[in-house]
Amino acid sequence: MKSSRFTGSIVGFLLIGAVAAGAFFTREQWLPLVQSEAAPIESEVEPSPVEEPKVLKLSAQARKNLSLIAKPVVPQTYWRKIQVPGEVVDRPGRSDRGVTSPAVGVISQVHAFPGETVRPGDKLFTVQLFSEYLQNTQKELFSASKEIQLIQEQLDRLGPLAESGGIAGTKIIDLNNQLRRQEALIQSHRQDLLTRGLSPSQIQSITEGKFISTVEVVAPPPFQASKASSEIQQTAFQSDSGNLSGIAYEVQDLRAELGQQVQAGQLLSTLSDHSSLYVEGHAFKREAPYLENAAQLGWSIHVEFAEDVKEHWPPLQQEFQIRYISNAIDTESRTFDFFIPLQNQARAYQKDDETFVVWRFRPGQRVRLHVPVEELTNVIVLPSGAVVREGPEAFVFQQNGSLFNRIPVHVLHEDRVNTVIANDGSITPGLFFAQSSAASLNRILKSQAASGMRADVHVHADGTVHAAH
Repeated sequence: MKSSRFTGSIVGFLLIGAVAAGAFFTREQWLPLVQSEAAPIESEVEPSPVEEPKVLKLSAQARKNLSLIAKPVVPQTYWRKIQVPGEVVDRPGRSDRGVTSPAVGVISQVHAFPGETVRPGDKLFTVQLFSEYLQNTQKELFSASKEIQLIQEQLDRLGPLAESGGIAGTKIIDLNNQLRRQEALIQSHRQDLLTRGLSPSQIQSITEGKFISTVEVVAPPPFQASKASSEIQQTAFQSDSGNLSGIAYEVQDLRAELGQQVQAGQLLSTLSDHSSLYVEGHAFKREAPYLENAAQLGWSIHVEFAEDVKEHWPPLQQEFQIRYISNAIDTESRTFDFFIPLQNQARAYQKDDETFVVWRFRPGQRVRLHVPVEELTNVIVLPSGAVVREGPEAFVFQQNGSLFNRIPVHVLHEDRVNTVIANDGSITPGLFFAQSSAASLNRILKSQAASGMRADVHVHADGTVHAAH
């Protein structure tokens, strides 16, 4: 009995093996039939395409949280610009004024110190004169003045005698020639002393025999700008105590100390007048054609000052234009410079009976220059935050109440502040569009679509969005 069961099991395994072997060797005949029957089943379970979301809905609170503002858009003209770094620098020949010693001497008194404000004619130093040349000039001036008095007395005494024939007329002619020579000599001595820093009243005292042993070094007169450069105006200083109008210098540094012996022409101090400065831009050679065109055509340059608090100062009422372009390239940075005149602003305050000045723009302050290069007409201009990108696509959001419709647009130009969009019919002028938070709106739109939330809206042919009705 057991042997028959064992034999049946072996036969069953052999039959199964034979069927499997037959199926394997004949798979080319029956396998295509099985695959063709299974294909319709797979197609039945294929998921349907998901429609891309275009409209989202935001509550009033959500719009406030995003600080979302919508404004109507209109076609306009826009200047494409390039950004160039720069800084505020001193204007050579105007910003700094050196003060020198008029003669050899010793500094006996210092009247102005660094940080203080002085005006033209204010005392800076008192110099005790040690100049032998200056002493001789004073002596010769006094001698010439006395000689003129003696000659004039002779002319007064001998004039009547010459008219009556008592003396020869040549004597009067000779005295007149001497008088003219002495007058010329006095005039040259006066001019020499004026250039040495002496005042007309001091020179008059010398002619009376009162020699000058000290000389006052004063602040120089203001720079006289020509009519061709009249765009540079002097700063008006204001303080709480009243108006302080006119030019003023700030003592930048002292080059001489009390008791120091100085030579004629030696630098004593440096005065700063920051009312007239330059904005110096640093551009690469490839940007030279744009700058040359802007300088030649007189296009206005927008200057963005770093660390400038506009609320604390009056508005800038000046137009920035390129004055000249440097023809040298820096060997290290490989850039060339161009310069724009800048009118500075200042305030003054009083402390310890001294006047101090605070300037709005200071040398070394960083700036960003926006140079126009191309005029784009009939375009839509939106803030950069109003446009969001997804790969090659760019989108803006049109608002209609609490609904926002995402619209694809063609971007012509964009920078750090603005984005220029082609007026090709994708945007309807006059409709309201979000001015910021486009990236946030796009994320909210995708989040609402992923959660299955529908805005329950439809879009009209004119592009407006409305709730279903």
